Parts: sequence; C-alpha cells; structure tokens
Amino acid sequence: MSEDQMTGRGRNAADKTEEASARKTGEARTEAEGATNQLKGTAQDVYDQARKGVSDLADVVRGSTSSFEGLVRNTIEQQPYKAVAIALGIGCFLGRLHRPL
Repeated sequence: MSEDQMTGRGRNAADKTEEASARKTGEARTEAEGATNQLKGTAQDVYDQARKGVSDLADVVRGSTSSFEGLVRNTIEQQPYKAVAIALGIGCFLGRLHRPL
C-alpha cells in the first residue's frame, strides 16, 4: 500500500468518526467538514489506484511484462476477486450468446 493510499484511508476513517460524533451532537458545520474531508480521502485513494494502474500499464507497454500470459497471471495473483468477477461476467455474456430465442 502506497503513501497516498494509506493517507487517504486514514483520512476516511478519522473523518467518519468526526462526522458521526458531529451528527450525534447536532453540529451541522462539523458534520459537513467531516463529509468533505472524507470525500477528499476517497479521492486521494482513487488517485493512488489510478496512478498505480497507469504505472502498470506503462510497464506493460515498455515490455517489462514479458507476455500477455504474464500480465494475466500477475493480475489474477494480485486481484483474485476482480479476476473472478470478470470471468463470471464473460461467462454470463457467452452463455447469453448461445441461448436460443
């Protein structure tokens, strides 16, 4: 986990607590600030994920990943849930294509 991602997730956790306590005490301004800061933390986390994805893509384009098979293997090992979701989506799509009308 990179520094941006840790900072974003830490900010989200702290601001969720701040927002919840402000909601209980009825402080609208503090609640709004907590929600805004939480949004900033989420944006920072998403930025880090996008930066990491672009970096990985640049490595593939440059040829550091030797083949498509290596890229797929790497993705499955690092993000197994996403790989399963993609495989299920492809399977459902192909199953729909074969179904007679």
